[in-house]
Amino acid sequence: MKAQDVLFDLRRRFPHEPEYLQAVEEVLTSIQDVYNEYPAFDRYNLIERLCIPDRIISFRVSWVDDKGKVHTNMGYRVQHNNAIGPYKGGIRFHSSVNLSILKFLAFEQTFKNSLTTLSMGGAKGGSDFSPRGKSDMEVMRFCQAFVQELWRNIGPDTDVPAGDIGVGGREVGYMFGEYKKMTRRYNGTFTGKGLEFGGSLIRPEATGYGNVYFLLEMMSTRGIDIRGKKVAISGSGNVATYTAQKLLELGAKVISMSDSDGTVFVPEGLTSKELDYIFELKNIYRGRISEFAEEFGYEYFPGQRPWRLFKCDIAMPSATQNEIDGEDARALIEGGCFAVSEGANMPSTPEAIKEFLNARILYAPGKAANAGGVSVSGLEMAQNSQMLSWSREEVDMKLRDIMKDIHSQCVKYGKSADGYINYVKGANIAGFMKVARAMMAQGVL
Repeated sequence: MKAQDVLFDLRRRFPHEPEYLQAVEEVLTSIQDVYNEYPAFDRYNLIERLCIPDRIISFRVSWVDDKGKVHTNMGYRVQHNNAIGPYKGGIRFHSSVNLSILKFLAFEQTFKNSLTTLSMGGAKGGSDFSPRGKSDMEVMRFCQAFVQELWRNIGPDTDVPAGDIGVGGREVGYMFGEYKKMTRRYNGTFTGKGLEFGGSLIRPEATGYGNVYFLLEMMSTRGIDIRGKKVAISGSGNVATYTAQKLLELGAKVISMSDSDGTVFVPEGLTSKELDYIFELKNIYRGRISEFAEEFGYEYFPGQRPWRLFKCDIAMPSATQNEIDGEDARALIEGGCFAVSEGANMPSTPEAIKEFLNARILYAPGKAANAGGVSVSGLEMAQNSQMLSWSREEVDMKLRDIMKDIHSQCVKYGKSADGYINYVKGANIAGFMKVARAMMAQGVL
């Protein structure tokens, strides 16, 4: 297999899907040498079968707003690969959603889920509907209409959706309720549910906590302590806020948070009181980070991301894809940043990743560092199937163990002769090999 030949063909077939092609290129260039050690992979055309989703479901979603006006949005579910378990991946509601983004996310999810060692395939779904500015009743009606189109294609042993950008506990609850009504079944088809109806403790916290646990594993390879380190975070949703919470608990200084409108700079680091304010602002009042800056008198940078604004020791991008470009990466490195751990999916461009690897800093790609969320979703599925509810301590311990194991897999496949750990290569190869072996064992499907 020559990665560039495969990529050339995919670019010809899918010319208007840049995010998907970017994700595929990163993986293929990482696994090429290992792939070619197994001639049977090529005989069975495994790489092309792995790159192209099993199926894509698309549909129109019609819903009615509070004024009686009818709206239509597009809905999608990309079921990428189920070689190692039922399809598993979030649902995203955001105006930017399109097929390229969901194909990239489903492709990444396949390898991320493989790394967790849990029995989960890869999928992703969503809509170009945005909950921002909508009433609870409008969001409920949209979620119900979305599930009315999707419900036949999901189930506890088929495809288990969860939340993502724009889809939190409220939206999952509405979708689960409609699924229950349509199927007349009560099962664990959705994860991220409320604790009262089958949810798992620390599921909202899991992606952020898991990212910090992975960061700690990376730092331990160089004997670095997290205490007192300045951490720049982008975003202010679940991933960002729970990342900040765990960092504060460990004694780090969180010096920034952001949203799509801009970035706030907190020179001495957030306090627990200030973080509580952000939780309330974002989750109850659906407010903007500029309101936090105004309330506490901090400098606010409208329309900007954190990466070039100030120096930090650690960067934890937790917002969206391609938010760190090459110039951002160079600014971080020149400012003394020694670690980047991704809470978002593919937040760094290929140029940025190249800069991080060339500088030999600690760099954790999202498919490894942010796998904590789907890991606890897998644990939620296990609890649902057993009709059990584990304690917070049990779930947190299992999450720590999973992130430690993911780190070990990355080291196994990514450590070079000089001792530098290329976590991109390690994560891609480890995730790929498990899926590839399962596909080979099951024949040409």
